[in-house]
Amino acid sequence: MHLDQFLLAVAYKKFTYKGLKEAMIKTLEITALIMFLVAASNFFGAVFSKLGTPSLLTDYLLGLEINKYWVLAIMMAVIFLLGWPLEWVPIVLIVLPILLPLVQELGFNLTWFAILVAVNLQTAWLSPPVALSAYFLKGVVPQWDLKDIYLGMMQFMVIQVIGLILIIIFPQIALWLPSVMYPSP
Repeated sequence: MHLDQFLLAVAYKKFTYKGLKEAMIKTLEITALIMFLVAASNFFGAVFSKLGTPSLLTDYLLGLEINKYWVLAIMMAVIFLLGWPLEWVPIVLIVLPILLPLVQELGFNLTWFAILVAVNLQTAWLSPPVALSAYFLKGVVPQWDLKDIYLGMMQFMVIQVIGLILIIIFPQIALWLPSVMYPSP
């Protein structure tokens, strides 16, 4: 609970010991769930690493001797397809550690790659056939037709794809602010 929420709860006489206790229990449950996910994904990633999957994948894709931007396109396509049925947590905690050795071997900036992944996942959540964002919106406004929601989201998806392409072509779009905030010595 933030200070402003706390003050509003006190001002409206909605702050109770029972409510505080329930909030603390819910916070504990969510924190335990997140920590379990992080631990399980670290375990899964460690097993995958011990089996040599990241190095096998890196060696295979580098062995194709294709342009590094084609390899990036393959990685972005895989992340995009995984973004349809999955939330961002399993993708970030399980898939990205498998791809990171390849990204580093190709010489891509990790901040730039992380921004590409974020924009790519957001685009995947807007795109049919799954379009998780459409179902979230349908839940908020049930009287809207799902077809209309899809049509409305398409324009945003096109803008995000254009943005993704621009970030790939001009990496400084994504790297300018981090370079200003954290200048290299």
